[in-house]
Amino acid sequence: MMERKPAEVFPPGDFIREELENRGWTQGDLAAILGRPVQAVNEILKGKKAITADTAHGLGDAFGTGAEYWLNLESAFRLSRAEADAGVARRAQLFEKAPVQEMIRRQWINKTKDVDDLSSQVLRFLDIDEIEGTPSLVAAARKSTDYSETTPAQLAWLYRAKHLAATLDVPKFTKKRFNAGLDSLRELAISEQEVRRVPAVLAELGIRLVVVDRLPRTKIDGAAFWIDKHSPVIALSLRYDRIDGFWYTLGHELGHIANGDCAPVDSDLVGGERADDGAKPEIEQRADEFSSELVIAPATLSSFIARTRPLYSKAKINRFANRIGVHPGIIVGQLQFRGEIGHSHSREMLVKVRGILTETALTDGWGSAPAI
Repeated sequence: MMERKPAEVFPPGDFIREELENRGWTQGDLAAILGRPVQAVNEILKGKKAITADTAHGLGDAFGTGAEYWLNLESAFRLSRAEADAGVARRAQLFEKAPVQEMIRRQWINKTKDVDDLSSQVLRFLDIDEIEGTPSLVAAARKSTDYSETTPAQLAWLYRAKHLAATLDVPKFTKKRFNAGLDSLRELAISEQEVRRVPAVLAELGIRLVVVDRLPRTKIDGAAFWIDKHSPVIALSLRYDRIDGFWYTLGHELGHIANGDCAPVDSDLVGGERADDGAKPEIEQRADEFSSELVIAPATLSSFIARTRPLYSKAKINRFANRIGVHPGIIVGQLQFRGEIGHSHSREMLVKVRGILTETALTDGWGSAPAI
């Protein structure tokens, strides 16, 4: 038998008929050879029934062609009959650009089967005009992932924070007002209940605070960015719901604002360079330093450690906290960070603050989805 190239548009039944004619066989003859009902052979010839692997083996043995020949004919025919979904490639691009399913679940965009509508929503969310465009939002984020890149999920989280922050009405930010108001902010560290006042105090300083529940695998604790040269934003995820973590992350993001990191070039603050090798950038290290000094002066804490080590009783921690006017959980967190005490020491002091903060902060997540 001469070897043929499989056709893409003709059904395999046409080739079977040709083989039958060449051999002078009837459909009944082929059915008897294959050990199959005549009706099954007839349906294969008419293209109503697909050629399975078993049938391909039988046809290959009957006609001396090998099973692959018939499977390839069947596959080519079925592919030619199937209509390609032109939206698949576009949806794949959108899913590479953003965590679309999670955004729908969080009601950041609407669920739709219309790829044009879905594309329009995603592009609008990311503030870009075309899918190949690059989102322009620049933020300094405290996170546990590689600093050399921002993942699509992290970027989506940042943009949700930006959209929420844009709805807040706060006075223009000035460095003078910021520096003058830090003492008022520090005073709120004395009690977990005072955390509810943080959004209002920050607003008085011209800083917009939003709380956005993290997306899976983002590992972002907080971020700082600017809507414009007068409007800095702090976004918190409260990934670790502890009073010490809240104040440290808040201080870290305040450090970015104080240092002018990621600020517009025409503002009165100038940002620093960022690392591109995955290591912790210099601006993040400076923000850490600012945070470590915001609530407790490092020298004050070091003095306490020198006097108390290694006998850190709860009573001593409480007395020290009362003397300097901060919540004892913040002291415990600092001692844990410095390796002075274990993570099981005085854990009851590490109170949760999310439920308190979200009473007054603009929040997205944990069942809350503000409309914007």
